[in-house]
Amino acid sequence: MTARNDARNGARSYWIGVTSSDHVALAVAGGFVELNHGKAGPLERMRAGDGFAYYSPRSAYPDGERVQAFTALGRVTGERIFQADTGGGFFSFRRQAVFLRTSNAPIKPLLDALTFVRSKTHWGAALRFGFLRVPEEDFARIAAAMRRDFAADFPAAGAVLAAGDRPAAEAAAAA
Repeated sequence: MTARNDARNGARSYWIGVTSSDHVALAVAGGFVELNHGKAGPLERMRAGDGFAYYSPRSAYPDGERVQAFTALGRVTGERIFQADTGGGFFSFRRQAVFLRTSNAPIKPLLDALTFVRSKTHWGAALRFGFLRVPEEDFARIAAAMRRDFAADFPAAGAVLAAGDRPAAEAAAAA
């Protein structure tokens, strides 16, 4: 089933975006998802309510220290894609998101359990395009490694989170 079919039938999708941890920090602080150097294409596949995780190979692009960990986890909240002026005449495409409080989760201990990683020897190949849809089971494993309760953070459609279970930004917006 494709992401478009899932969106039509109301199913939630789960995504991983690849970027340096310094860019992840900007996205988390700003409450947005930005991918592939600000391209709109990946964001067009996402829907409000989808789960999203950032994987950071390095601390800074292109030559920062190795991180090789999942560095943020959250939910897409924006219905629309928007552009932001990121300086120097560059406008990147973004989508609103809320991020949960997490701990970084190194990828190497998870490799054997992640089904989207087909080659355990050449595991980086699964992430080379900077954006991918992953099965719910893999996303749940990543969430658990980041010290989150997947079932509580990504409840079935129509379920309501208690105020104390929501990310700080989302709880403040509801107040």
